[in-house]
Amino acid sequence: MAEKVLFKGNELLVEAAIEAGCRFYAGYPITPQNEVPERMSWRMPQAGGVFIQAESEIAAINMIFGASAAGARCMTSSSSPGISLKQEGISYIAAAELPCVIVNMQRGGPGLGNIRAAQGDYFQAVKGGGHGDYRLIVLTPATLQELYDLTLNAFDYADYYRNPVMILGDGILGQMAEPAEKHPYHPILDLPPKDYILDGCKGRNSRVVRTLFLHPADGLMKHNLHLQEKYARIQRELSLVEQYQTDDAEVIIAAYGISGRAAKGAVKAARREGIKAGLIRPLCVWPFPSDVYRRAAERAKSFLVVEMSHGQFVEDVKLAIECRRPVAFLGKGGGWYPSQEEIVEQIRRLANEKSKPSTARGKR
Repeated sequence: MAEKVLFKGNELLVEAAIEAGCRFYAGYPITPQNEVPERMSWRMPQAGGVFIQAESEIAAINMIFGASAAGARCMTSSSSPGISLKQEGISYIAAAELPCVIVNMQRGGPGLGNIRAAQGDYFQAVKGGGHGDYRLIVLTPATLQELYDLTLNAFDYADYYRNPVMILGDGILGQMAEPAEKHPYHPILDLPPKDYILDGCKGRNSRVVRTLFLHPADGLMKHNLHLQEKYARIQRELSLVEQYQTDDAEVIIAAYGISGRAAKGAVKAARREGIKAGLIRPLCVWPFPSDVYRRAAERAKSFLVVEMSHGQFVEDVKLAIECRRPVAFLGKGGGWYPSQEEIVEQIRRLANEKSKPSTARGKR
């Protein structure tokens, strides 16, 4: 049975990971995700697992490589600059097709920036922050209930697709507290056997987990094609998105995470004024729900993208709708939080404009 609890987001994340069977965690402190390693330091041993405070973010991500190769459900967490340090290891893990969960509670940047919430790591998460052609599954919760549920599911996605999964949160999500239902873990997918893990080869042929393929045609090119086929399969099979009041919407708000939460309140306020506004909020930004936005562009007059950065998520929205409708933007970086009033003001402005072809389309 579900149990309603009150936790900070970072603390609830730990509870979900342990409930899902995570038994290895390696991390390094950085605000605003410090409650994750702090809580893991005593909860993981209680669960019979292993907690390691690594000497650096680089060490932590490489420990995750080893733990996953040995068959453990494993997780690491950090915040923006720390995730940047992990990028080489993330590329290695993706290349080796090892499952793991990586948490980024984003803070303001670039550089050390500040410790306020931000969404400036979107490109890094969905376009591949490390080297080579690889992809992460990227989940974007907006509430603590979604954080709990998506964390449970993240380990299944990782095992099912043999791919790293990132939970892309932010400082607000990690630090806020609100009630959520804590319920038992149940697999959401028919998980394959882990027939690749390194657990000793007595009585069977040896296995090798590697990312080095020196010969291009029979080695690395072939491996890259295999990875791209897997990514195409993930794109076909995985789409997590909320559509709110979109059936008759003339103005569609596109937002994710905490920005999406503020945008939903703005849609409700705009509806009270008689404005036909709606919201499309991805809970997974890779794969990106392009088809959902594309269908919405057939009936909506305009789009408004809201994000806590100077414009990253907005590019995927424009690509998805193929410049069929005007796309306005509301966003800032460095720790700006969108208010419901700011979003409603932009909705009013767009609602008063007549639908017109995009200038970008006219230049084709």
